[in-house]
Amino acid sequence: MNIQDLVAQIRKKESFLCIGLDTDLDKIPAYLLEEEDPIFAFNKAIIDATHELCVAYKPNTAFYEAYGIKGWQALEKTIAYLNTTYPEIFTIADAKRGDIGNTSTRYAKAFFEDLAFDSVTIAPYMGKDSVEPFLAFKDKYTILLALTSNEGAYDFQTKLIDGTALYKKVLEISRTYKNAENLMYVVGATKASYLTEIRQIVPDNFLLVPGVGAQGGSLEEVCQYGMNQNVGLLINSSRGIIYASTEEDFADRAASKAADIQVQMKQALADFEKRSS
Repeated sequence: MNIQDLVAQIRKKESFLCIGLDTDLDKIPAYLLEEEDPIFAFNKAIIDATHELCVAYKPNTAFYEAYGIKGWQALEKTIAYLNTTYPEIFTIADAKRGDIGNTSTRYAKAFFEDLAFDSVTIAPYMGKDSVEPFLAFKDKYTILLALTSNEGAYDFQTKLIDGTALYKKVLEISRTYKNAENLMYVVGATKASYLTEIRQIVPDNFLLVPGVGAQGGSLEEVCQYGMNQNVGLLINSSRGIIYASTEEDFADRAASKAADIQVQMKQALADFEKRSS
């Protein structure tokens, strides 16, 4: 999938919602534990109920790796189901990888070729040669951690380096990387006040924005400060949608929560068009 396809889906669905598939066996409906593969059964039901309301899904690989080979097989089944049944959906492997060049190449092959994800999240701490192997893949996207929504983000990301915050250095320097047009960035919704300056550095790139919902981020503020002419936002919600119910109606309740967000997004898109006209 390329960016034009993603933007077309956003316009068609009037949504820029990304649903995080952070599937925890301790939180899914108990009756699903009787399934041969309860993780995939849960994911499939969520996907089937919500795919018309969102444009992306983001499995966090930790929730699959924690269950060993069975968890990884559930991840393989989930991405294969998405790619086969809903190929218009943008897929994100939330893996937060990042290592020396030859190792990054292997990570990239694992997520882009073997699993066939459209994108993967990357930690940029090791710099250029740990990121560019991911950027070498055509129509695949590398999502750099820039300014995250967790409390510990202030330990390093906002510290000044020669008078410039470290997260701004990440944005500025990464723009010089080969195939930098394939970069997206993680910016937490709880840091919405930073978005104006972030957009001055990366005006055109997509931003993956977690933290709306359970973490208290404001969708309205993110849209006000972060939206661009191509929308340029993927707003992620995980727990607030997928765990809306622990009963047999869990998929319907998830769809209801997703629909509530989609309505807000439709209005945000209309408001942006008015401001831009």
